[in-house]
Amino acid sequence: MNHGAGRRLVDVQSSSRRPGAAVIFNIGEVLAQLTDDFPSVTASKIRFYEEKGLIAPQRTPAGYRQFREADVERLRFVLALQRDHYLPLKVIREYLDAIDQGEAPKNLPPGVSIAPRMVSDELAVELKGRSRRLTAEQLRAECGASAELLDAMVSYGLVEMHGGSFDDHALRVAKACTDLAAHGLEPRHLRPFQAAADREFGLVERAVAPLSSRRDSTSAARAAEAAREIAELCLSLHSALVQSKISSMEAP
Repeated sequence: MNHGAGRRLVDVQSSSRRPGAAVIFNIGEVLAQLTDDFPSVTASKIRFYEEKGLIAPQRTPAGYRQFREADVERLRFVLALQRDHYLPLKVIREYLDAIDQGEAPKNLPPGVSIAPRMVSDELAVELKGRSRRLTAEQLRAECGASAELLDAMVSYGLVEMHGGSFDDHALRVAKACTDLAAHGLEPRHLRPFQAAADREFGLVERAVAPLSSRRDSTSAARAAEAAREIAELCLSLHSALVQSKISSMEAP
């Protein structure tokens, strides 16, 4: 295999970029761009990188990932460092943290070329948000919920506090609940979603139980990747079933 191409692709000044174009890819299209240079890349691996905060693709209302060109370039950077230099994710994350701060990473391996900024300001803020801890006031300010609406979300178990603050997952739920409230769907109406999520999580747990029961770190990582993949498939199934019902509304 010609690894030189992979090293070249790390350079974020890619000639394939189209200035001003808002190009969006789904995960299959991202894989199609990467597999020639990184045959071992899989959808599960990309989801694992997202879980670790290395990338932060946007999401559609249905939960589908939408990747920008900056996300693809970050993936090339991560994959090349792992393949060509055998670097652990912790070290790669330190490089990316420096880039997100607008700095040139220190002690990059020889032959790795990278610009001081490889992400947009929007993506940098999104990635930093992965480790944020939000107060109730901050959460309400970002999702537009009233104090009463947030109290109702917490009361019905839709949004949870951890260690006296809210995380990025709580913010995503709160934003969705706030948008639904504008359509007349209050938190008390949304309890079935929490019950369904609990049931789906139970299915995922059972499916990965053979891996989860093992005590080695490799099995734990594989179990987490499998759980994410199954959860994504559950979301796809749920969306397809709901869209099928909605399409019947258009029938004459």
